[in-house]
Amino acid sequence: MVRTVVAGLDGSPESRAAVDWAAREARMRSVPLKIVHVHEPTPPRLAQAPFLAEETRQDWGREVPPQVADAVRREQPGLEVTIEGVEGRAPVVLTEQAGQDGLLVLGSRGLGGISGFIAGSVGLGVIAHAEHPVVLVRAGESAVEEHLDDPSGGRSDTTPYRPVVVGVDPEDTSDAVLEFAFESAARRSAPLRAVQGYSLPAFYEWAGSVEGEAFGRMRRQQSELLERKLAPWRAAHPRVEVIQESEPGKGSVLLADASRNASLVVVGHRLRRHTLGLRIGAVAHAVLHHAVAPVAVVPHP
Repeated sequence: MVRTVVAGLDGSPESRAAVDWAAREARMRSVPLKIVHVHEPTPPRLAQAPFLAEETRQDWGREVPPQVADAVRREQPGLEVTIEGVEGRAPVVLTEQAGQDGLLVLGSRGLGGISGFIAGSVGLGVIAHAEHPVVLVRAGESAVEEHLDDPSGGRSDTTPYRPVVVGVDPEDTSDAVLEFAFESAARRSAPLRAVQGYSLPAFYEWAGSVEGEAFGRMRRQQSELLERKLAPWRAAHPRVEVIQESEPGKGSVLLADASRNASLVVVGHRLRRHTLGLRIGAVAHAVLHHAVAPVAVVPHP
């Protein structure tokens, strides 16, 4: 159970968008919001540069976070908002601040774009090590983008939410991922779009054909696997409309496409230690490269 929503703030437009998203999520969950700004020690030589002067960074830490917190309180009346300034390495500090029962929200300069290292070193470092869900929000993300257009075709934050999209591998997706996705859809009174991608046998790749009885049988088998995987969660959340999509192809590509009409995309991240340290799974990493909606990465053993 999430008891606190934590948002990282570093002065960038993407981190400000993350704070706004985190505030809406905290209000929805009826939990406090904690805004964390991390002061990373500056090497002595760089500290002499005017644009990196220690005094400037201290002034920012004293002035900007309280201003942002006040703005959030005006936009979300009644929401408990606190500020925490901590010195240390950002990935470590942010992970620790979220703890075991927090939801961490970060900005991502490259999310949905074509420039930059997509999620950035801080975001990727946090996701690789965090044992709690992490949501990445791109710069410019606003509340209206999570909602369907109004009857006139205009944008509004009073219309129903767009679907929550979750990537499902019937043989690998954990209960933690499905629980997060179903609960997110339930809170938003939104449909849950469960997307499964699967590989075709080599024959189909060679023949260039996906027709015929054998292919139809494969499609039914894959659809049944997805149905069985979702059945317990459908029963636990009877009010959530579930849309199942089981298609041949890469799951990451299908999820990126589905993100264009989503309020949130949910993917899993298996915590495995690599010889070079913790790494992010291929599907989660690819979705972070290409999704245009906020992405929640849910870790599991």
